[in-house]
Amino acid sequence: MLVLALDTTTRVGSVAVARDGRVVDLLQGDPSRPHAERLPGDLIRVLDLAGLRMSDVDAFAVAIGPGSFAGLRIGIAAIQGCAFAAGRPVLGVSALEALALAAPGVWSGPPLSRIGVWMDAQRQEVFSALYEIREAGPETRLHVIEDSSVGDPAETAERWHRLAAGAGFPVIGDGAARYRDALERAVGMPAPVIQPPPLAPVIAQVATRRIEAGEGMLPHAIRPLYVRRPDAELARDRRRAGS
Repeated sequence: MLVLALDTTTRVGSVAVARDGRVVDLLQGDPSRPHAERLPGDLIRVLDLAGLRMSDVDAFAVAIGPGSFAGLRIGIAAIQGCAFAAGRPVLGVSALEALALAAPGVWSGPPLSRIGVWMDAQRQEVFSALYEIREAGPETRLHVIEDSSVGDPAETAERWHRLAAGAGFPVIGDGAARYRDALERAVGMPAPVIQPPPLAPVIAQVATRRIEAGEGMLPHAIRPLYVRRPDAELARDRRRAGS
């Protein structure tokens, strides 16, 4: 199975091609250009690198969030358009789950029992999720300890410290790197922080397993995972509260 995967949850983003779960080619985006300018060109370029055409793709995958509203809409629309045109299934993957699976010790390396994910949500907040790792290795499964949320880094770190009963575990993501001090204050020691890799390869691998298991969807069924409410809704609520 040939899967084309896209991540637009960050400014850089990435595109990857995987055959039977093994990554064939990877292309990271140009952060100086918005996703709207780079797509669908980046999708075509990564296929060119692999010597493939869009008609060779068996399934498509895309990060559904959380992330910037514009980035998510553009990425999902690009993959939906390609899948509609090709008549192929699509799978949406949470960026938080993909980051958790990208951590060393989840699919390979010394096994982990827990992994936290922090994505920089701007506004001094992080998108977060906390997982227990079951069956580390090729058949890795993540059990949700705390589902996707958005909030203050210090409050999130303190809450997780209580949930883990003081046990340490690594946290992956650009939010963890930016707010490492909040993690360290909560646990009272240096916090193991993992820098995030490009997500498209992991998204492609996850999609391969799930689509082979019959979890592929029609393109129109893909929905973004925003976590945070849109600015327009928040502004509307503030106006109503003040009236």
